[in-house]
Amino acid sequence: MIESDLLDDSEAAPLIRLIDDDVRFRRALHGVLCAAGYRTAQYGSVGEMLLDGIGDAPGCLVLDIHMPGPSGLDLQEMIATQPEPLPVIFVTAQATVHETLRAMKAGAADFFFKPVDSDALLPVVAKVIEDDAVRRRARLRQTALQARYSRLSPRERQVLDMVVNGALNKQIGWELGAAERTVKAHRAHVMEKMEVRSLAELVKAVGQLEAPLTFAPVRGGN
Repeated sequence: MIESDLLDDSEAAPLIRLIDDDVRFRRALHGVLCAAGYRTAQYGSVGEMLLDGIGDAPGCLVLDIHMPGPSGLDLQEMIATQPEPLPVIFVTAQATVHETLRAMKAGAADFFFKPVDSDALLPVVAKVIEDDAVRRRARLRQTALQARYSRLSPRERQVLDMVVNGALNKQIGWELGAAERTVKAHRAHVMEKMEVRSLAELVKAVGQLEAPLTFAPVRGGN
């Protein structure tokens, strides 16, 4: 059975998913996190959470290692394959050196042993959630930028490539075999589609593209 404190009108608000088969500890931790202003979803096992679905809400996972069914380490590996992998904080009663190293090598944000000090845990939770939010905003910006770039025609990408490399309209026109007014029109379309207002903004945007396409100058045609 899932116990959760979800806000229907706040899907984007951070959600801490608590996964632990120790009901008393899980409820106690839930109380600490709620008192700190966080919303939580509680699960008694990895399977229980997977049946409910990870969902799209940002936040983090706070979980034990040893539970009935798949372990916390198994879940960590599953989460790592998601498009938006959630950060993981382990809170466990016992763990071998191998398990601890496996968790940290797989990217665990932190590792605590029970009983956990809430004064130590809460700052880690806050940092992990903020770091996750920063990463998500960066990915959204990158996705939007790539979408703008994909709207450019092949000729506009050629013009873009030459513009950001410092070529003047006359030089671009000569390389492409196009009239200067045609080049100006292409530049205007590039600026509009890339949603920038200056050459400096355009250069910055191109620098942030993950894999901008580069077209060699082709003479002839508009």
